[in-house]
Amino acid sequence: MEEEVKAGRIDTVSRVIDVSPHTLYQAFMDPDSLVQWLPPEGMRGDMSLFEPHVGGRYRLTLTFGEEQEMAGKTTENTDVSEGTFVELIPDKKIATAGMFDSDDPDFAGNMVMTWYFEEVLEGTRVTIVAENVPEGIKKDDHIDGLTSSLENLESFVETR
Repeated sequence: MEEEVKAGRIDTVSRVIDVSPHTLYQAFMDPDSLVQWLPPEGMRGDMSLFEPHVGGRYRLTLTFGEEQEMAGKTTENTDVSEGTFVELIPDKKIATAGMFDSDDPDFAGNMVMTWYFEEVLEGTRVTIVAENVPEGIKKDDHIDGLTSSLENLESFVETR
């Protein structure tokens, strides 16, 4: 008997940012920069492990601010994600595969996050594709969080 493989949900967002693909790629490759812009509004980040090479690992803790109404997946106010870098193409693509540290099976699974950097006339189109999104993450909340991260990224690179 073959085991049924569940593909999971795919969420995607995109934004054009008026800087080069190289600038955006570098903002992702530096852990100090990454924790400044990646956490969605109302959250802060801590990168306790960051090995940016294919097969390298990462450990990211996102902490919700007091004004957040939603509960964290790992503790009451945190989400911890651990994973690996799956593919790195400088200035073009970053793919990671990660899992949330959670006792709730609705947040289980290996979510793949791929960031694409495409040079366009207006700058760079950044597209995030999240595959196998855990069922416990509401689609609207996830899209809002990804969009917030892109807005933060734009503000971060344009002030540098």
